[in-house]
Amino acid sequence: MTIALVAHGGAGNIRAGYEADAVEGMRAAVEAGRAILQAGGSSVDAVCAAVVLLEDNPAYNAGTGSVLNFDGHCELDACVMESAGRRAGAVAALQRVRNPILVARKVMEETDHVMLVGDGAQRFARAMGFGDHDPVTAARRADWQDKRARVAEVLGARSLNAQRFLKEHPEYAGGTVGAVAVDSRGVLAAATSTGGVTLKLAGRVGDSPIVGAGNYASPFVAASATGTGEFVMRTLSTRAVSDRVERGEGVDAAVRAELDLMGREFDADVGIIAVDRDGNPVALHRTRDMPHGFFSGAGPVVARARA
Repeated sequence: MTIALVAHGGAGNIRAGYEADAVEGMRAAVEAGRAILQAGGSSVDAVCAAVVLLEDNPAYNAGTGSVLNFDGHCELDACVMESAGRRAGAVAALQRVRNPILVARKVMEETDHVMLVGDGAQRFARAMGFGDHDPVTAARRADWQDKRARVAEVLGARSLNAQRFLKEHPEYAGGTVGAVAVDSRGVLAAATSTGGVTLKLAGRVGDSPIVGAGNYASPFVAASATGTGEFVMRTLSTRAVSDRVERGEGVDAAVRAELDLMGREFDADVGIIAVDRDGNPVALHRTRDMPHGFFSGAGPVVARARA
């Protein structure tokens, strides 16, 4: 079996001055996952290790440094899934934890559920030994204060029309992180984590924690999506990629077809990474940027800001 891993740091426009940090952070995340896979470790271990590094990097919108919702809080979404048994675990609207992807993994491994949300997710995190952590950074707080003070200008007459805002300010759309991998046993896994959309309504849940929307792993492919989550949810994009591969399409063609669909129907600002069971990596997007990195087999780690 060919081992491989792909990671992404969100579709959108990289914030000014962050491109080098975003690319180097991506390289470090892929290297961490590769070390696990090369040592014979599992794809779940590899994708979680990669995502943890990205959650801890404030250059991205996941974990520490996540965007703030309309009320000024970080509400975090995450999901992990593996092809063996199609096991999955997710958390949504989770506050005050450092690594939501690890809480999502505990949901998968320690409960009979797939998703926990809000206060219940936080109570579960504490029961699993995850301590209190404030993910709000000074930079994100300052940005929120600026946008909140100009909410009518930023969001327009429709008050909370975040879609219009993101079209005009695409630098705020990206930052979601994800990783997909296949290990030496042929098991595929996907992990996705996000702080969501800036100035989102409290309680808003995007595509990232939803199985088949922002995150999916089957015996054929593992995929992670990023961008405007409402459109990814409407098309169940990552499950659709898997279905296409199962029907015989190549993974690259399958990802392109789903991005084309969202472009035609919604003009959506989205991206998808994927890897199939043969270790073929794909990273494509409909935005200016999507920092990503990958390796396959004995090949080198490649990290870049855009496809």
